[in-house]
Amino acid sequence: MATQKTITPAKRKLIDNSVAIFGDAATSKESAYMARELVQCTLPHKNPGDIPAWSRRNGNLILTIRPGWNSNKQEVYGYPYGTIPRLILFWIVTEAIRTRSPELELGTSISGFMEELGLSSYTGRGKRGDAVRLKEQMERLFNSFISFEGNIERDGRVGTARINMAVASESMLWWNPKTPEQLSWGSRVKLGKEFYDAITAAPVPVDMRALKALKKSPLALDLYAWLTYESFRAHKNGESRFTSWEKLHSQMGGDYTNIADFRRKVKAALTKIKLVYPGLKLGKTLGGIEVLPESLTALQPRTVTIEGTATRVEVEEPHPPHPFPIPLKTTTIEKFRRFYPRLDPYACQADFDTWQAKLEPSKRAKSYDRAFMGFAAGWAVGKG
Repeated sequence: MATQKTITPAKRKLIDNSVAIFGDAATSKESAYMARELVQCTLPHKNPGDIPAWSRRNGNLILTIRPGWNSNKQEVYGYPYGTIPRLILFWIVTEAIRTRSPELELGTSISGFMEELGLSSYTGRGKRGDAVRLKEQMERLFNSFISFEGNIERDGRVGTARINMAVASESMLWWNPKTPEQLSWGSRVKLGKEFYDAITAAPVPVDMRALKALKKSPLALDLYAWLTYESFRAHKNGESRFTSWEKLHSQMGGDYTNIADFRRKVKAALTKIKLVYPGLKLGKTLGGIEVLPESLTALQPRTVTIEGTATRVEVEEPHPPHPFPIPLKTTTIEKFRRFYPRLDPYACQADFDTWQAKLEPSKRAKSYDRAFMGFAAGWAVGKG
């Protein structure tokens, strides 16, 4: 008689989430977002240790993180790493988009988000408790400095574009002395202007139920968000997207010194991701990951049938990819907002850059800001 395999609690939760995602489209409450740049280049999986700066590269884009300084203890806060700061970033981007404001209330808002993911911001006093890790990683993230850098070509010239950002320009974190691991009511954070503008310009939509299923693995979270972004690109262009193991390793596998080991970990993570990502279609090309054009992003309009029941969800598409953006002049942004107060200048810039990228170099704008405003006049029609 064959021995029946025992399903572990973790595997049972993964299966339950898979059934829910395949059976029901995500509601607005179950939708979350991540900044496009933080999908292309991700945070450390492990603690980088005592180094002045940490970087990760994806082609032309370089992400660099520098830890903040704790004046009370006269030491650095350290780097945000692992799953917790990734989940915090999902919350930050989602909340910034929902409220359309860089000022975010913490307390019950982030607590509710973490609990939706199966984590508790109120329990766990041990070193690895959820509340303790949340407090520590929140302080590390809010006090860190992030920069994105990339090379650009314009009017026959080459240059380097760089954006330096403080994650938070202001913060007020309250703690109860009796339970110092718990975040108290009234806590808030004000995102740095450059950081807020960057993360809300072209967000990538994801399903919170998938985040809940993958929350124990930073690699799985990174791959899931990246795959939904790559699926959009493949589907939009009607062409497969292939990424070699070497390139993917440089993009999100810096904590794995051996590419063969990284490949094994990715394949293990893909097994879980496929269970919670019904729209993902992968090819069989050797040497890396091939995302087929039949793929849909995690929250793309789709019809899924489970035992005769069909459901459909309509969501806004993420902005198409474009080269590293040329910074708009402050006067141009102010002019745009004066003309179109209800519209996002960075969303317009994303579409403008995509259009420019399709043109031959000789036909691209000579005066970037002037051409942008001309493009905006047509882009804004019918948008409010």
